[in-house]
Amino acid sequence: MIGLGTYAFFWQHSERAPAPLSLAGAFAETRALGVDLFQICDYAPLDRMSDAEAREAARAARDLGLTIELGTKGIEPEHLDRYLALADIFDARLVRSMVYSPTSRPTPAQARAHLASALPAYAAAGVTLALETYEQIATTDLARLVTDVRSEAGSDRLGICLDPANVVARLELPSQCIAAAADLVANVHVKDFEFARQDGWVGFTYSGAAMGAGLHDYGALLASVRPRARGLNEVVEHWLPWQGDATATITLERDWTRQTLDFLRSTHEPDV
Repeated sequence: MIGLGTYAFFWQHSERAPAPLSLAGAFAETRALGVDLFQICDYAPLDRMSDAEAREAARAARDLGLTIELGTKGIEPEHLDRYLALADIFDARLVRSMVYSPTSRPTPAQARAHLASALPAYAAAGVTLALETYEQIATTDLARLVTDVRSEAGSDRLGICLDPANVVARLELPSQCIAAAADLVANVHVKDFEFARQDGWVGFTYSGAAMGAGLHDYGALLASVRPRARGLNEVVEHWLPWQGDATATITLERDWTRQTLDFLRSTHEPDV
């Protein structure tokens, strides 16, 4: 299923917007674009919501016929327990997280213990925990962690959220990331990316691009991972630089979302 995430509404949610978009507003925009899935990912207000407020947000999503996924950072058991409770409120079947958070950097042994502790409850609830590929951990190491915990826990409810754009900062090629993670992917983040010379020709800026205009070989990802044949969701997000003012930035953000949706809807997994 194709979905939108909060990162597709990054500037519309931000305080720079003349009228910042609420979560319910993002739900409505998602439905208006003919999309049935929304991933609430790294959305700070969610962490401050009471259960009653979360139930109200979940009701708004259900009223629009949206499927919800959740996203956070960190793998401490107490934190993952909280997100499992939120998953129950939102009827979410997937929680995306990252091994490191702003306040925690577990060792490999600690990470394995944290995940092994949390996974049985996720498995019992029918919720998949998907750890995102990113620059702080080599994808081969992340894949090994996921494989080891799955084997120890006897459950495949732990997987990888594949985002090949993130790993470039550790000089890992997106193609290497895709190859290392392919068999363990549970969720895909969709955005294009590019390098551009900085003003004065000193160095480069690595940032987002309109889908299909950058460096992302999405056809290769489809061929390797086969997300649609495997029933994996593809969630649209953006790395859109500030365009100088709110109107221009938000207009381009909306354009990129429509362009990415059109791109995804026009693509087909190759027969293999």
